[in-house]
Amino acid sequence: MYDKEPVKIFVVEDDQAYTKFIKYVVGLNPDFEVEFFTTGKECIDNLHKHPSVITLDYSLPDMPGEQVLEQIKQHDPNINVIIVSAQEKIGTAVELLKSGAYDYITKDQDTKDRLLNSINNARNKSSLTREIDHLKKEISEKYEFEKSIVGNSLALKKVFSLLEKAVKTTISVSITGETGTGKELVAKAIHYNSKRKNQPFIAVNIAAIPSELIESELFGHEKGAFTGALSRRIGKFEEAEGGTIFLDEIGEMDPNLQAKLLRVLQEREVTRIGSNQVVKLDVRIITATHRDLSEEVKSGRFREDLYYRLLGLPVHLPPLRERGNDIIVLTKHFLDQFSKENQLPKFRIQEAAQHKLMEYAFPGNIRELKSIIDLSAVMAEGNEIREQDISYNNITSTESFLHNEMTMQAYMYRIIRHFLNRYDNNVLEVAKRLDIGKSSLYRYLKEMEDAGL
Repeated sequence: MYDKEPVKIFVVEDDQAYTKFIKYVVGLNPDFEVEFFTTGKECIDNLHKHPSVITLDYSLPDMPGEQVLEQIKQHDPNINVIIVSAQEKIGTAVELLKSGAYDYITKDQDTKDRLLNSINNARNKSSLTREIDHLKKEISEKYEFEKSIVGNSLALKKVFSLLEKAVKTTISVSITGETGTGKELVAKAIHYNSKRKNQPFIAVNIAAIPSELIESELFGHEKGAFTGALSRRIGKFEEAEGGTIFLDEIGEMDPNLQAKLLRVLQEREVTRIGSNQVVKLDVRIITATHRDLSEEVKSGRFREDLYYRLLGLPVHLPPLRERGNDIIVLTKHFLDQFSKENQLPKFRIQEAAQHKLMEYAFPGNIRELKSIIDLSAVMAEGNEIREQDISYNNITSTESFLHNEMTMQAYMYRIIRHFLNRYDNNVLEVAKRLDIGKSSLYRYLKEMEDAGL
């Protein structure tokens, strides 16, 4: 998409005859926008115009070429500078290329073809660089906390507070929460808001990889290290160098591999299977699990030393049933997404449909909610979601409610919320239906408000 844009080129040359020659060469391509300057200072003073490529005469009247190159690179290291010189000095060329010059061309009979080829290559490199920068910017914006993690409940605000702390350091982060609560999304948000955001984010689902392959997947192997190792393979830890590795479902890791992972984390180095070469690592570790790892440690299924090595900053994601009105906030968010992706008018959701959603316990959490809402948008007549458009895949809300193991207090809050929705927040009617005193109900409501429910 970017190579279709005109390419701005600066030509810095004090020889009028040679300027005409370069003007002819670059004029062969109608996509080039060219400006000519006779001094280094004129070029530097116009860098605010954002040229992609600069052809720079090495011998200018006001300052040497290396000085102009240095100032160009200080202004914008992505500008591709092609040095054009009357003399072929190998030592000078090498030093200029080390200093950031894209190419070094001598003035001879082959200059035309070499210069045009070099400009085209530099143009392609600039287009690719701009596209990569654009994609990185898009990704960073996509994973801004408030954009990627939707909701405003008190429970979620506590998560935001921890995430803000997580992005300021490289401390390991351990994310816990039920399936479908968005653990990988949170891991990505931490990475793309940290100083490592321009480096790789590598996600590995431990549970999805056969146990006999996981060591090779994480640490890599050399050709011939075992039957089927037909070539060298770089492991996920090496792929994540400088960035973040996200180990999802870490609680499913085989105990034998846990010992090897512990060594990698302690030594900050990895050795591929079948190799004696040690590869140093600079990788941030983020883990996630739906299990209670402390209980796994007590039962002997997870190493205690590895548990404490991975714990770092613990972040617990609350289940959707404990996030109150976030259910409706997320519903509207998913409906807007569906409309945009399918080029449809925006959907509205009837109040009765909202009440139905608030009564459900969502054992599959956010992932289940999105599935339900996408289906409701398909089933809707027009652009309004009705109560009958919402289907729970033959699992009744009562069954789901009891399926989720909650504290008695959590069940009580859920029941109160159900009746408040049914009777339009009429506290007197709800107190009557539940056969409890008004003061008790008001106290419970205050507790629910403080808990963000």
